[in-house]
Amino acid sequence: MDKVNIFWFRRDLRLEDNVGLYHALQSGLKVIPVFIFDTDILNRLQDKKDRRVDYIHQALQRIHKELKKHNSGLYVYHGTPMQVLKKIIQDFNVDKVFCNRDYEPQAIQRDREIADFLLKHHIQLKDFKDQVIFEKNDILKNDLSPYTVFTPYSKKWKENLKNIETLTTDLTHFANYKGPSEIIPLKEIGFEKTELEFTEPELNRDIIDSYGKYRDFPAMDHTTHLGTALRFGTISIRKCVQYAVKHNEVWLNELIWREFFMQILYHFPDVVHQCFKKKYENIAWRNNEKEFKAWCEGKTGYPIVDAGMRQLNETGFMHNRVRMVTASFLTKHLLIDWRWGEAYFAEKLLDYDLAANNGNWQWAAGCGCDAAPYFRIFNPYEQTKKFDKDSQYIRKWLPEDYVEEPVVEHTKARDRALKAYKEALAE
Repeated sequence: MDKVNIFWFRRDLRLEDNVGLYHALQSGLKVIPVFIFDTDILNRLQDKKDRRVDYIHQALQRIHKELKKHNSGLYVYHGTPMQVLKKIIQDFNVDKVFCNRDYEPQAIQRDREIADFLLKHHIQLKDFKDQVIFEKNDILKNDLSPYTVFTPYSKKWKENLKNIETLTTDLTHFANYKGPSEIIPLKEIGFEKTELEFTEPELNRDIIDSYGKYRDFPAMDHTTHLGTALRFGTISIRKCVQYAVKHNEVWLNELIWREFFMQILYHFPDVVHQCFKKKYENIAWRNNEKEFKAWCEGKTGYPIVDAGMRQLNETGFMHNRVRMVTASFLTKHLLIDWRWGEAYFAEKLLDYDLAANNGNWQWAAGCGCDAAPYFRIFNPYEQTKKFDKDSQYIRKWLPEDYVEEPVVEHTKARDRALKAYKEALAE
């Protein structure tokens, strides 16, 4: 049996400008491309009509179809990565396994265990930087400690940015495919088709060029909608940054925020479950379950909050400005632990990314790195006046017979939050 290399697709579901894949195809051996529907992750998903699983499945079908044009195809497995890789090294004469790096604590642990296992079989795990421009210790302060404030981090990030090159993939080096003609059906991995239709992610130049001007107005929906594509790697970060550098600094800063939160997660993995600012663990959250349910269902009596939550529940997406308003409302108005809201968003958001979701929730609650000060409490009525003054967004997501009594009065809620935060931070 001829020796082959494996390329393991993960958060990089594309053939073009894929660093790990590029190096695998340049390695001198034929390449077997694989994807693993990881049961460790899938078993945690409650909703079997999960849009994200459907999105991944459709992205894989697209890759498989493209590879078939080159007498190749994608081997898609269902199981734990360890079980699947044991099977792969039995079925193929593997020299190396190539992949792109991940920075979440569980993924780092998984890759460590996989690398150790492969090494025992004299197989090397070769991983590459692909989903970010700068990773790990690429951007550090002068004393070699990680940045915890965005502005100096972004300044250093921009200073270190050199010419960005995208890589061209040579698809002739894949091994001939001997698997089934179609990839594993969703049903076989315990999931169902959703209403989601995968579309090729592309840079909408009109939206990007005027991003800074219109991005805060939810009715205009003038955002790139590339969060999901960046999360699952169906678009390359290099392509996005290349364009942003030339055309729109506001959007470039959003892409840098994404990397800032990723490096915070990498250097401070405790943030997954704990406040970045430890003192905030002293907050006496009210955690009223009835009020939390009203927030989840979009029944708080605050139209902008309720519209946002209903958009999320119906589509798996929420406008960025409204995400801030709903998160601030939950943590400050209702004094509900940010971790509850973070978990709800994690369950519902199509573009859910642990680093960004965690970073933004802690930012809204005031307990994260470089967070909004705790006394900054969004007034939902003022936010509506400013960003949805004609209630176009609200009308789109709330039914005409919408009548909800506010779960709490704004001034009372504000005073209560300030008191709770002050007391916690005084301890």
